[in-house]
Amino acid sequence: MTSPMDVTIKRTDAVLREVGRVVVGKRDELQLIMIAVLSGGHILIEDLPGLGKTLIARSFASALGLGFTRVQFTPDLLPADLIGSTIYDMHSGRFSFRRGPVFTNMLLADEVNRTPPKTQAALLEAMAEGQVSIDGETFPLPQPFVVFATDNPIEYEGTYPLPEAQLDRFAMQLRLGYLSETDEMNMIRRRLERGSQPAQIAQVVDAEGLLEMRQSVEYVTVHPDVVGYVVSLAAATRGHPQVEVGASPRAELDLVQMARARALLNGRDFVVPEDVKALAVPAMAHRITLRPEMWVRRIRGEDVIAELLRRLPVPRATTS
Repeated sequence: MTSPMDVTIKRTDAVLREVGRVVVGKRDELQLIMIAVLSGGHILIEDLPGLGKTLIARSFASALGLGFTRVQFTPDLLPADLIGSTIYDMHSGRFSFRRGPVFTNMLLADEVNRTPPKTQAALLEAMAEGQVSIDGETFPLPQPFVVFATDNPIEYEGTYPLPEAQLDRFAMQLRLGYLSETDEMNMIRRRLERGSQPAQIAQVVDAEGLLEMRQSVEYVTVHPDVVGYVVSLAAATRGHPQVEVGASPRAELDLVQMARARALLNGRDFVVPEDVKALAVPAMAHRITLRPEMWVRRIRGEDVIAELLRRLPVPRATTS
């Protein structure tokens, strides 16, 4: 009989193959996104325009059989435009709640840093608790619920930096970067061969299937030494001389859960330190606040986490 973990591995491979039919290259980044989705986390991609961020989100939604909504975050976007509002129904004489675009499975928050903090904050409850509250009532969101946000790092005029509380809700932050010349030629060749027809993504699973895949991650065990390694890494960020605010306990929880998902995708039912090391930078770098003078020295959160990974003692891999 096939175990739930084996089913998840097969489904994940099929999803990545299907997305890879449309998204050229970026196999490592696609796998990281899949790990975040499997662990129940939200993803922030900070990169230049035109690198395929929207295509990646839409492709994952199609392959996973999830409802997909794209919201262009602009300076005049209001919280009610995102979560919905209460309106008066003249026929019934009652107020009713009109759901906003956040009521979906995968929400693409495009250029999330272009909207004011008040609207950014409207996402906090949705991301942390899978629900929204308005006029004293709480409305659960469809499950699974994944926020796939993009952030434009090169334009500062008319943008609002994401606050620490918002960044901490993202399990992972990625930068895609440009394709290699070979991959760019392959991308253009695919477009020429396809003609004017849009790329088609076959559905591999559905929302219920993804929830089952997430549940299978719970079968992966974590040795106390590996837990201690994660805690030591987070504690080291809090005492680092270049860091003003270190990693939060939520960052530790997300890192452990994503390490379990990575172990599962690699055919293991236990986490090894390499799982933690492979995910520490995308899981923690955006969650630490550096001292102001570090900006002048061009030191980033990724540099601090990478330094700590080199310095901290690594526990022995163990299955028990």
